[in-house]
Amino acid sequence: MNIRESDILNALCAEPFTNQRTLAEASGHSLGVVNRSVKNLQKEGYLDEDVRLTEKAHLEFQEKAPKNAIILAAGFGMRMVPISMEIPKGLLEVHGEPLIERTIRQLHEAGIREIYVVVGFMKEKYEYLIDGFDVTLIVNPEYAAKNNLHSLKRALRHLSNSYIIPCDIWCDQNPYRRRELYSWYMVSDLVDNDSSVRVNRKMELVSTPALTGGNAMVGISYLLEEQAAVVRKRIEAYSQDPRCDGYFWEEALYQDDKNQKDKMIVTARVVHTADVMEINTYEQLRELDGDSDHLKTDAIRVISQALQTSEEEITHITVLKKGMTNRSFLFSCKGKKYIMRIPGEGTDRLIDRRQEALVYQTIREKGLCDEITYLDPENGYKITGFLEDARVCDPQDPDDTRRCMQRLRAFHEMRLTVGHDFDIFGQIEFYEHLWAGMPSAYRDYPRTKEQVFSLKPYIDAHAKDKVLTHMDAVPDNFLFVKNADGTEDILLIDWEYAGMQDPLVDVAMFCIYSLYDREQTDDLIDAYFPEGCRRQDRILIYCYIAACGLLWSNWCEYKRTLGVEFGEYSLRQYRYAKDYYKIVRSGSKKTEE
Repeated sequence: MNIRESDILNALCAEPFTNQRTLAEASGHSLGVVNRSVKNLQKEGYLDEDVRLTEKAHLEFQEKAPKNAIILAAGFGMRMVPISMEIPKGLLEVHGEPLIERTIRQLHEAGIREIYVVVGFMKEKYEYLIDGFDVTLIVNPEYAAKNNLHSLKRALRHLSNSYIIPCDIWCDQNPYRRRELYSWYMVSDLVDNDSSVRVNRKMELVSTPALTGGNAMVGISYLLEEQAAVVRKRIEAYSQDPRCDGYFWEEALYQDDKNQKDKMIVTARVVHTADVMEINTYEQLRELDGDSDHLKTDAIRVISQALQTSEEEITHITVLKKGMTNRSFLFSCKGKKYIMRIPGEGTDRLIDRRQEALVYQTIREKGLCDEITYLDPENGYKITGFLEDARVCDPQDPDDTRRCMQRLRAFHEMRLTVGHDFDIFGQIEFYEHLWAGMPSAYRDYPRTKEQVFSLKPYIDAHAKDKVLTHMDAVPDNFLFVKNADGTEDILLIDWEYAGMQDPLVDVAMFCIYSLYDREQTDDLIDAYFPEGCRRQDRILIYCYIAACGLLWSNWCEYKRTLGVEFGEYSLRQYRYAKDYYKIVRSGSKKTEE
């Protein structure tokens, strides 16, 4: 039985046969297709002479009927900023109804009661669904570090005759059915330049080159056991490969036959773009329901007040790359672009926003940083002007790094002061305290900490006089800005960790964030000291690399307790603590002094 015959059999199951024209309208196929299909279905024993379903047809429906649904609701929904800071995307309300509740109700209408919801970010917010809708929650603890293939991995044992549904879908008409006869993946008739697939004449989903336009991928799918078995096997394999951490689950739908690599193993189900909407952004929600209570976020209110504008004039909201400490988004207002920073998970325990505000007062009008339009010293919300054609430092470009070190040294030589220090060893202890009694993930942590702390006497003996130090002078925080004459200025941004400290700490921070090896580190030190670096200062920077490696390793361990992972970065920071302790010990007998 092919796809067209399946559609016609499904139509006949819903409504008894009257005439072929009516059947054509119900199935969506032409009279010619209906005529041929009815004959084939009769020949194969699915229809009798009166075009009624046979026992064989009823058994086919029974075998392929939907058993359950798996709703993927673990992710951050980063593109939904600023809403996603306050509520998980599955609980966004459209016309007073949470998206996930609408999906569950539509599944219930189709007779599907076995529903699994894979949760992660703000998982507690979904707990009420257990009592209210009799669903089962499955927790994905890796939601922050890996994409949704790994969410579906958590529910694989339930995957058979299953709907797979993203939580951020709003369907005008119920897309779920009591009867399904083949596996499909839903796309819309909307042309989407970001889509990787298009529907061909055979209703197959085939790959399309980037930026050439395809059918917008909705994300809802139905998998019969035959295709579900293939997907289970592939997801099991992909989940063992770190290179697949960023995969969407749809990667498992593509043919692995070398001759058909560019085609999915399921057919297309095409819907009208107005019937199904994936709500990925604040403005998509505003378009669908301009009165949604979730549009009234604290961040939008702050922007409206700070810029003295209406909320409707805040447009083109676009998420920026997620930072290690904060989340930020770009927006436009009255013809000008801005960036808003929203503090990330646990940041209130890591950063004193009043101290940050004092730093910005100190560096104001010094030509050091970007334009600050608004800063709240209580919650850390910040609005800055967006700089067109700006770029960050490339840590692998020797000219970029040389210029950044020149800029950094010039800042240090201003000898600015504020009223607070950044105590590296005190912060190491503080971050460890935030683990709330949990042991380190590293088995030799006590020994590593002891070794790093043994470097403190050398640091105390040789440290430079304290000045205002950036403390997060990493490549991403050096902004190259073009002037009208084509020259470039370099600004330092994101001063939230800044305080009084030895300025050489900034050199160490640049090295460890860039994941530099020993040779690259020495090259950077030479760029900061073009006149030549004294041996004891070089060793001092090595000490800071060891100490700051442990500092940020402990910071990463705290963030991990909040569900935020940083992959190789966290592992490498711990290695810096161990490796540079050894370098210092082997390179200088004076560390005992």
